[in-house]
Amino acid sequence: MKKLITTVAVAALLSSTTAFSASQSSVVQADIDKFQGYFNKRFPELTLNDFSKGPYAMSADKMLQFEAAMDLPPFEDLVEKGEKLWNTPFKNGETYSSCFPGGDENIRANYPKWDAAKGKVVGLEGAIINCRVKNGEKKIGSGKGKLAYMGAYLTGLAEGKKINVIVPEGDAKALAAYEEGKKFFYSKRGQLNLSCANCHVDNAGQRIRGNTLSPALGHTTHFPVWRGKWAKKKGDGFGTIQRRYGGCNKQVRAQPFKRQKDEYNNLEFFHTAMSNGMEISGTEVRE
Repeated sequence: MKKLITTVAVAALLSSTTAFSASQSSVVQADIDKFQGYFNKRFPELTLNDFSKGPYAMSADKMLQFEAAMDLPPFEDLVEKGEKLWNTPFKNGETYSSCFPGGDENIRANYPKWDAAKGKVVGLEGAIINCRVKNGEKKIGSGKGKLAYMGAYLTGLAEGKKINVIVPEGDAKALAAYEEGKKFFYSKRGQLNLSCANCHVDNAGQRIRGNTLSPALGHTTHFPVWRGKWAKKKGDGFGTIQRRYGGCNKQVRAQPFKRQKDEYNNLEFFHTAMSNGMEISGTEVRE
């Protein structure tokens, strides 16, 4: 009986430790509440999940254009390529799914995530590359191409799942990475001296060069996306969120950082956490 009680007590301790380690940082939760509260107050006519449609949710005409484009999406064949790539076994017989326990449909909503063993943030695209290397395969390019196709396939599978990025309570290194991402988001850069927040928080919904600036809330619910702008550049139109970060940096005339490195990984960590609780909307079209 004593042995049984001891076993149960240890199990309970391990269970509570696991729950604690997986709980959201109170600092981060306060930021999320403030961030989402700002947008809810500024755009009271929109629900939380409406923000996933960005500028389309702010204009009936633009929403009609979006819905028309999504009736015959120009990316279906590329998502099918992503599905085939994802499910094709490596030379050792393993598949990508072997690196991501818990079901393929649950993967997208939990990335980017803090990797305590590596001591850094790992985004989904980086995790896919790591999976390849772990299984004896070569790295592939990030930002577009095969990596974007697989990411889009996983985003489609995750449609309806809620974003759940955790910065573990009590983990100083994880919080520091998050704070670096937050600092990046609010720091001005480039010759135009603009921050991510200047465009996508302060001026969200405003017009610029014929386009409507999208709200930062909900940005990460639908990436990788197909963009008409990217398709015109002799490409297939698909790109990851970190490809978009690089494009934004160029637009303010700042030197972009390398993808899957700390600068953009930490930014994505903060940026995605701000949309916690929002539903993944699946792969979508953008201008």
